[in-house]
Amino acid sequence: MSDIQLEIDGKQVKATEGETVLTAAEKAGIKIPKLCHNEKLIPFGGCRLCIVEVASRGSSKLVVSCVYPVGENIVVKTRSEKINRIRKTILELLLAHAPASLSLQDLAHEYGADKNRFEKEASFCVHCGLCVRYCAEVKQLNAVGFIDRGVNKEICFIPHIAEKECSSCMECFPLCPTSYLQAAFVLVKGLAFTTE
Repeated sequence: MSDIQLEIDGKQVKATEGETVLTAAEKAGIKIPKLCHNEKLIPFGGCRLCIVEVASRGSSKLVVSCVYPVGENIVVKTRSEKINRIRKTILELLLAHAPASLSLQDLAHEYGADKNRFEKEASFCVHCGLCVRYCAEVKQLNAVGFIDRGVNKEICFIPHIAEKECSSCMECFPLCPTSYLQAAFVLVKGLAFTTE
């Protein structure tokens, strides 16, 4: 694989072909906020917090840096008034679902997000998919998954698998930025698991 030269926030950065902008930025010590990204998992691009502006050949566009591949001589901005405004709005929407999340509160403080801007719909899950993807990709157990879609989408434990696997694993629990997963597991365990 060949080296690729790009610019991130005015800094010349070398990356490897196939890397994402997020990975290249992190290697160069440039921080881009993220919620649904984990090095062990296939990039998902679900939370959109890692949005950046990429300029190439005279035009620019907003992209999700965790899934956008590096390119020769592209110019990346990780912060601007526009990007900060978008991140702020994303955080305000996420806080409507998970107002008690410490991860979200820290980012909200950094971006000046108002946790009360949108009416609360406290599901406590922000659909980052970390638990679902970790269980499927790393553990290959598929004990937790998404059900439904759109505004009705939820995380769900698959009782007949979770009953056998989750109590001895729980590796996905620390990945959850809202602690929703632990609460959901306790509820499913109490309601659906058989008792011996």
